[in-house]
Amino acid sequence: MARRARVAETPAARRIKRKILIAIALTAFLPMLVVAYLVYAYALPLLDPQAQERDLPWMLVMLGGTGLLMAAGSFMLWDLATSVVRHADSLNAPGRPAPPPRTSRSTTSPETTAVQQYVQQSDEVDTLMHSFSRMLVTIEQQASDVNEYARRLDTAYKELESTSAQLKEFSFKDEVTGLYNRRFFSIRLEEEVSRYRRFNHPVSVVLLDLDGFKAVNDDLGHAAGDETLRAMAEILLKQSRGINVICRYGGDEFAVLLVETSKSGARLYADRIRYVLSTWTFAHGRRVTASFGIASLPEDVAPAADELIRAADEALYAAKRAGKNRVSVHEDVAATRPAGRPGAR
Repeated sequence: MARRARVAETPAARRIKRKILIAIALTAFLPMLVVAYLVYAYALPLLDPQAQERDLPWMLVMLGGTGLLMAAGSFMLWDLATSVVRHADSLNAPGRPAPPPRTSRSTTSPETTAVQQYVQQSDEVDTLMHSFSRMLVTIEQQASDVNEYARRLDTAYKELESTSAQLKEFSFKDEVTGLYNRRFFSIRLEEEVSRYRRFNHPVSVVLLDLDGFKAVNDDLGHAAGDETLRAMAEILLKQSRGINVICRYGGDEFAVLLVETSKSGARLYADRIRYVLSTWTFAHGRRVTASFGIASLPEDVAPAADELIRAADEALYAAKRAGKNRVSVHEDVAATRPAGRPGAR
């Protein structure tokens, strides 16, 4: 063991050690390359487009520099491996004489010098092989760590996607009824109006307001009022197609976006909802009705989302003025409009 330690400190052994350490240091950038790719592939798309465009050149520079360093380390490892193979081939060459037995006699003869050189070369090869073994173990450990890190990062990214989708869904939902809120309804209405402009497909809006809801809240409390709103939401969901957009528009008012539905189809839908509501048994025992206002494209107004909502709202006022618990369309507005300003609903 003492002789091996002395041999390992020879200049040749030190050069081999330096080469191995430099090669390991260079090839250790492999995890950095993988992490950089993962950050670029998973984290950057979550940022805004301006930040992505700003950071992309630096990411490319980092990847290029890492590639050059890895190439240098790989070349050094290839050079060391070539030297080991060449030396092993020379040792195993046919006809090479076996090394003379070692003796404790100190001499400076050519035979003794050859023996010492042979022993030194063998020890250097052993040292080099041990260093390669340690390096391979280190690389395998780093690869395992990188795989584990990539798995955790992928799991975290999926959880982040799920959380983002849930937060987005919550921001578009009404807390009491579970229906979509006014914000989501406005977005979808703009989309359908734009689609009408391109393809000329009909679209209708139904606004409905519960008659006598204030009395339920005042007499029975807000819990009974919330239960009434949830029952109305249940009726709308059961009587509507999946492509329709149902929302709580505000207070006791609901809005339904009827996709690919003409004015006549919207009126049939509103009449069906009005009939089901009139026969519905509420937990508080009171009868609740609703007034409906309908506006459609292309019959009633210009293709604009705010114009369509305004026309449906005016039709709803007309239904209220005509005695409530009825369905009105845009044509009924002029017939029921009083000389002065319209009253409250």
